[in-house]
Amino acid sequence: MKTAASIVAIATMALATPALAKDHENDVMEETAAPTAADAQQFVAETEQKLFDFSVDAARIYWINSNFITDDTDALAAKVGAEGTTMSVNAALEAAKFNNVQGLDAVTRRKLDKLRGGIVLPAPTTEGASTELNEIATKLNSAYGKGKGTLNGKEINGSDIEAAMGTNRNPDELSEMWESWHTNVGAPMKDDYARMVEIANEGARELGFADVGAMWRSGYDMPADDFAKLTDKLWAQVKPLYDQLHCYTRDKLNEKYGDEVQPETGPIRADLLGNMWAQEWGNIYDVVAPEGAGDIGYDTTELLVANDYDAMKMVKAGEGFFSSLGFEPLPETFWQRSLFTKPADREVVCHASAWDIDNKDDIRIKMCIKVNGDDFTTIHHELGHNYYQRAYNKQSYLHLDGANDGFHEAIGDAIALSITPEYLVQVGLLDADKVPSADKDIGLLLRQAMDKVAFLPFGLLVDKWRWGVFEGSIQPDDYTSAWHGLKLDYQGIAPPVDRPADAFDPGAKYHIPGNTPYSRYFLARILQFQFYKAACDEAGWKGPLHRCSFYGNEQVGAKLNAMLEMGASKPWPDALEAFTGTREMDGSAMISYFAPLMDWLKEENRGKACGW
Repeated sequence: MKTAASIVAIATMALATPALAKDHENDVMEETAAPTAADAQQFVAETEQKLFDFSVDAARIYWINSNFITDDTDALAAKVGAEGTTMSVNAALEAAKFNNVQGLDAVTRRKLDKLRGGIVLPAPTTEGASTELNEIATKLNSAYGKGKGTLNGKEINGSDIEAAMGTNRNPDELSEMWESWHTNVGAPMKDDYARMVEIANEGARELGFADVGAMWRSGYDMPADDFAKLTDKLWAQVKPLYDQLHCYTRDKLNEKYGDEVQPETGPIRADLLGNMWAQEWGNIYDVVAPEGAGDIGYDTTELLVANDYDAMKMVKAGEGFFSSLGFEPLPETFWQRSLFTKPADREVVCHASAWDIDNKDDIRIKMCIKVNGDDFTTIHHELGHNYYQRAYNKQSYLHLDGANDGFHEAIGDAIALSITPEYLVQVGLLDADKVPSADKDIGLLLRQAMDKVAFLPFGLLVDKWRWGVFEGSIQPDDYTSAWHGLKLDYQGIAPPVDRPADAFDPGAKYHIPGNTPYSRYFLARILQFQFYKAACDEAGWKGPLHRCSFYGNEQVGAKLNAMLEMGASKPWPDALEAFTGTREMDGSAMISYFAPLMDWLKEENRGKACGW
């Protein structure tokens, strides 16, 4: 997700233009008396306007850089990123001066806290540090976008290698793709990444945080340590379901590949799960599908192909779901300015993202769409960002965001849960006589779990690794060993080949060089089921939760929009309560959704040596 607001308010790069820096410095020099509540309000108002004005140009430049990766656009992105972060860091330092001011209203206090703690990579005030930080961040992002692996010795780009990992069942070729991508993309980044961590930590300490990780964890309307405890609590709720899924999947992989490739016990080989990072396993559903219950009667990819869907038609279908809930159509500029397919003539960052360019209605998505079920779901996810962005566009600048970053990720996913067989019939993709009977629900649930449940430990460990890096408990020499240690501990996953000490395997995952905090995705997996259950309850659904579709229910849409319109203006428990009736994030809705599958998995795994 990219918003004009977030690009500056949580910018990842650093250096200010002399004019902007000078103006701010003069403002600070003129303040001699103790700050007052009125001073704080004036500071917030002036800062919001400066950031708003700057953010639109910044968003356009970042859009161009992501869609036309050249040395020139890298330089432009580096320059504007430098300006943006120094603005944000200066604003954060100034906001900290109001920490002890009495009589502040709640809105001003919330905005001051957001200014102080809302930067992803803060540059320190040391001369030259902001420029260096920005150059490194731009270099890392571009290196990932240009990354290549190999298949049968031939180069293959990131988008194509990701697709090939999902369909290839040759263990030698899978190992080659996995090893080449991790080595070619990750290893060259290691020294730059370590230096970036060092600089950003200096900036975080200047803002009063122990390190960057502590600063990230402070953005959830609770103390940083409490947030770590919350994620651990949520993981403990859902871990038993993951453990059963892991046990079942490992057994099926052993049946297919034999002991030499996948042993009956221990961790699962990372490249066998249909995804470069073993974060979602749905691509190997054909391998694990249970006999009888596994044939759900249709394949979404085949339905899309049979109905002549292309990238544009897939996006139109996503828009149609939101329209059925009463949301306004996407603006014409969305269709004119979005990137839907990979151009043949240039490098682009293919990783799917949703953009808000002007904080109003210039919303876009950037994807290299392929006609398959996964991208059909991803489109709904990215459009969820866009509709959220548009819903809160009347909020003031610092409230142009989700209630927390997990909310933003969860909205589209909650919509995607409603893509049930009944919905596919409603939109003409599936014939009514092809709707699976109830005895096929295990197949439907297993297919969902292979993505939704399988993702949970990965969604947690990415930031646990970074928290360790930022706090210094994970040193550069241990980057890769600590990464795979966490993957083993949380996922029960191991690399297909031994990794050299100088590797930097975390860098082969976009969000590491892209410096995108990842806890939001873990929270989103939990929240989406809470949102989904709340929508189904509002719609009066009486059947099994996993069969609910609220497509076409404008009452649900109105209640959802009321939450979305709040943006970041209220603490996330307020927003959660507005739609779900509870103030606590909780994994029970996910457990309820998959309850029939959990019972079935326990029976299938009876007598097996589960765990790793």
